Amino acid sequence: MSGAVRAQLGDGRWHFQHGPIDLIIGVEGEAAALHAALESAWARFARVLDELVRELPLLRTPCPPAPCSVVPRGPIARRMFDACQPYAGRFGLFVTPMAAVAGSVAQEIAASFARPGIRRAWIDNGGDVALWLAGGASVDVGMVTDLAAPEIAGRLRIAEADTPRGIATSGWRGRSFSLGVADAVTVLADTAAMADAAATMIANAIDVEHPAVQRAPASSLRDDSDLGERAVTVAVGALPADAVELALARGERFARRCIELGLVSQTMLSLQGRSRIVLDHHIEALA
Repeated sequence: MSGAVRAQLGDGRWHFQHGPIDLIIGVEGEAAALHAALESAWARFARVLDELVRELPLLRTPCPPAPCSVVPRGPIARRMFDACQPYAGRFGLFVTPMAAVAGSVAQEIAASFARPGIRRAWIDNGGDVALWLAGGASVDVGMVTDLAAPEIAGRLRIAEADTPRGIATSGWRGRSFSLGVADAVTVLADTAAMADAAATMIANAIDVEHPAVQRAPASSLRDDSDLGERAVTVAVGALPADAVELALARGERFARRCIELGLVSQTMLSLQGRSRIVLDHHIEALA
């Protein structure tokens, strides 16, 4: 496997890539602080993949329903575990720490920008985003609910005074497998790792049995999948209105429970042209 590479994009953002990890970094601040933060982020990024690979067998193991002594050691791996374990412990659901890997990596790199002179920074790891905001700063985020017809369908603003520092989106068309039929579930949470885990689990909950839904064992699609023989969604045809509403209602019930437990700040759930916003203080749906 080749080593980590980086390049500055034409609009000033940075691209860090190493194996399957692919980050887009936007950052604003004073020149000296920017240089120091980017060099710190790059030095940290170069070590991330090797750290995760060393603990990969454990990270592909289902989280236990109760606390145990066998947990990952590295800071990113431990963050993955901590973000996912509540779904096994609180809900009894199958989940491995890999459900939070992208958000956890983004969160680790975001820490390099938490320093004087940096106004704001956002680290996007395939749609899972970690934020750093100094006093008075904010970020505007546009959301796409249908990857087949990519248009901004919702927007949100996160200010420095707001709690969420993580944004994640999941759905059956995403780069990871889903057990559900959601086109997109966008989640805000305290951290990027928590948002990543929650988006995966809420997207799984948006589900319905219907002939238009095609599934296959995860292992038949990717031999190294942590989902094993579990049936994952490979295609979703047109669903009748009652099936869409049933799937969204299931997702909303689960999302509200996650909010009650402090795992999620708010969510936007989307399926075949219909959306539901749960606790919508910041998310604004466009007409």
